[in-house]
Amino acid sequence: MRISARNQLSGVVDSVHEGDVMTEVTVRLTGGESVVSAITTESAKRLGIAKGKAVTVIVKSTEVMLGVDDGR
Repeated sequence: MRISARNQLSGVVDSVHEGDVMTEVTVRLTGGESVVSAITTESAKRLGIAKGKAVTVIVKSTEVMLGVDDGR
């Protein structure tokens, strides 16, 4: 798979919560962190998303926001 997005993270599906329209997929990255993605249920089925499946998380965004604790 070749795509233009540079932010690609490898991981394994940790959990899948399927809804009527949207499915929430939690991916455990190789470094131990987790990323949650909300995709259409149709896409989740088409891609065969299931716990334990190896996936690539692709982040394509025009903005990335940061927050800090005012007490630090």
